[in-house]
Amino acid sequence: MSKNRLSYYWLCQFVGWSAFILVYIFFYITLRTRETPNFYNVLVAEAVIGFLVTHVMRFFILKYKFVERPINEQVFYIFFVSILFSLIYATIGATVEQVLEIEPPRQQSLTLFNKIMRASMGCFSFILIWNLIYFAYHYIVKTRQNQFDKIRLETLVKELELKTIKSHINPHFIFNALNSIRALIDENPNRARNAITELSNILRSSMQAEKLETVPFEKELSIVKDYLALEYIRFEDRLKIEYQIDEDTLDQPVPPMMLQTLVENAIKHGIGRQISGGLVKVISDFRDNFHELVVQNTGYLNGHINGDGFGLPSTKNRLQLLFGEKANFEIKQVNPDLVEARILIPVEIK
Repeated sequence: MSKNRLSYYWLCQFVGWSAFILVYIFFYITLRTRETPNFYNVLVAEAVIGFLVTHVMRFFILKYKFVERPINEQVFYIFFVSILFSLIYATIGATVEQVLEIEPPRQQSLTLFNKIMRASMGCFSFILIWNLIYFAYHYIVKTRQNQFDKIRLETLVKELELKTIKSHINPHFIFNALNSIRALIDENPNRARNAITELSNILRSSMQAEKLETVPFEKELSIVKDYLALEYIRFEDRLKIEYQIDEDTLDQPVPPMMLQTLVENAIKHGIGRQISGGLVKVISDFRDNFHELVVQNTGYLNGHINGDGFGLPSTKNRLQLLFGEKANFEIKQVNPDLVEARILIPVEIK
């Protein structure tokens, strides 16, 4: 939590419980019919205890992430937490008043249990109001943040509309693919026709990328296979391709053209720089509560972590906007001859 939010929270705490004291004093002065012994001592003690109890309650709410639950569950937790901490508030308050001997005379004849029950009913409304305000604040902040993230995502998608073909399917790849297809026309007409279909699929997906936030992984994998099939025509035996795919991951949502970007990066900065070529391996599996996508390639990073375009930076941005801080992307040299790009996308538990 930022310092501004923290300061705002403390300001609200001080103002709120100060107002609690002032309102009670106002009604005591204007509406009282007789003097109440220890009124001011009891009032200040209740405000201090309320301040401390609500602060602990806030820690409890944040620890168990009640404000992040669905709105229908939050209603239950508001009442649950209010009842629990009303009892805690009443127990501490009744105990302190009894120990300090400042409790009102009409309560001195009651047992401690009865004092706690009566006090908890009295303070429940204050705790409930505190929780309603606190949960409502977080709900508004979360809603505004979601709207802001949606706007940012829409803006990024619009930028991708103009940059997708240039970045994901660069002119060099199209030029090389067309040259490879031209060479196949006389030598292997059937393969040439298939290659044209593969190139068409890639271009179509690239042009549609700006319209979709996610696509099934099966569709993304199909584009990657078309892309690598075209590159295999150019590299021939210099390019070795392996797939290690858990079929249960095929229906998982992934950002369109994201995996293709990583594979293209592996070809451009990895295989294309090796005289003897090398391996490109695509892995898709579940790890804990994440969908793990891995692209491994023979080669060296050589400072190309950020790439020469916006492919890798946009990968990080899109993951953060779509899945928040839970998603992760990293690219590293796992051994002297192997580079690995890894994406972790949180899986929704149904």
